[in-house]
Amino acid sequence: MMRGLLAALALGAATALGFAPFGLFPVPFITLALLLRLWCGASTAWRAAALGFAWGLGFFLAGVSWVYVSLHQFGGMPAPLAALATLAFCIYLALFPALAGGLFKRWQTGRTARDILLAAAVWTLAEWLRGTLFTGFPWLALGYSQTLPSPLAGFAPLIGSLGLSFLVALGAALLALGWRRGAPMLALTALLVFGIGLRGTAWTEPVGEPLKVSLLQGNIPQDLKWNPERLPLSLETYQKLALAAPAPLVVLPETAIPLFFDDTPRDLLRTLTTNGEALMGVAVRTREGGYTNGAVAIGRDLSVQAYSKRHLVPFGEFIPPGFGWFFSLVRIPMSDFTAGPALQKPLLIAGQKVAPSICYEDLFGEEVLAFLPEATLLVNLSNTAWFGDSLAQPQHLQIAQLRALETGRPMLRATNTGMTAAIAPNGQVTAALDPFTSQALQVEVRGFQGRTPYSLAGDRPLLLLCIVLLSWIVRTRRKTAKPS
Repeated sequence: MMRGLLAALALGAATALGFAPFGLFPVPFITLALLLRLWCGASTAWRAAALGFAWGLGFFLAGVSWVYVSLHQFGGMPAPLAALATLAFCIYLALFPALAGGLFKRWQTGRTARDILLAAAVWTLAEWLRGTLFTGFPWLALGYSQTLPSPLAGFAPLIGSLGLSFLVALGAALLALGWRRGAPMLALTALLVFGIGLRGTAWTEPVGEPLKVSLLQGNIPQDLKWNPERLPLSLETYQKLALAAPAPLVVLPETAIPLFFDDTPRDLLRTLTTNGEALMGVAVRTREGGYTNGAVAIGRDLSVQAYSKRHLVPFGEFIPPGFGWFFSLVRIPMSDFTAGPALQKPLLIAGQKVAPSICYEDLFGEEVLAFLPEATLLVNLSNTAWFGDSLAQPQHLQIAQLRALETGRPMLRATNTGMTAAIAPNGQVTAALDPFTSQALQVEVRGFQGRTPYSLAGDRPLLLLCIVLLSWIVRTRRKTAKPS
């Protein structure tokens, strides 16, 4: 058993190679297929769950190690406590592959076709649960590994990132359980070929005239950003970048200026809107006395529209009940934001209807759909300086690629330290700045209109399919198990 657990741990760690920046998209198929073989060989559901847990622990320790950087280097938590907190977080995340393993073994039928569908269904529901429970953390869902050039990328406008996770699990199960049989291998081949064919399908169409946009990457060090004495550094950096790269739309990252919006110098706002309009990430006071993490659109006449971040990060942007003690161990400025309303309208900027998202918020695909079909352009404002020079930046860019694919809309990203980029509606990164540089990325973009199938239905059809499959498999298994 110990040998199997170590093998599962190693397979999980290797799975991180399937994601950015490595981009070895076939790896998750292989590692999950080998995990399924281990599950099939387990003698009990508990042993299969233990194997799933070991796989998950290896996966998340390798893939989200940047949590330690955030807690220790920038949050000021002592190194041993930061390491323990990161380990505890990864242990929690590993419970979901453990759940999938336990359920698979518990309901395994011994019939190849049914067990292939069972594996795909339990894996998908476990990933959905991870992305929902306690506000959700769907980071490194297997579907995110299947951006271009993966053949499965073509399915994203139909079934979204969770649907891609289903297809990865399905493909892994076909490999694991049907590799000696012709029909499963033929099904896997057909799946990949069909995906390649779908990549050429245009689900949406351009609308309006091209728009020149300047995306500003200030590269303000996180350990200096909130120092009041360093405020002039932030103001001067963004003024210089805006003057050096004028455009009808200038976009600044999340909390670009460490002030409340109503305290932001008017000279800076006038500079940003010299040639048009601006969108900036900044904290905004509420009438109730709190503050929101905002994206503020500023017109040439300094008129204002505002979006307030809806999906806040636990421990980073709000204090979960009973965890006040945690903030005595870390130094996180502005760590008690108020969430914005669930339903907000797109921002009307420079002739576009912009669907804004702030940092980790674009991790939740169905929430982005709330802006459609009105929105013509997606814009994400981020400050991943919290995670240093780690895997977080390229992983987050890959997440944004899926949002563009799912909606058939271009996605623009303005970040403090990286990765500032422009993404086409087909998920292709068309331009990007080097991380940890102070630059402006000037791009030309057109808005898009229309609906992808995923934008119409979201994840509901897939979840219903998984529940129906499980119900059918469990019911038929019980019938066959009854004595005649």
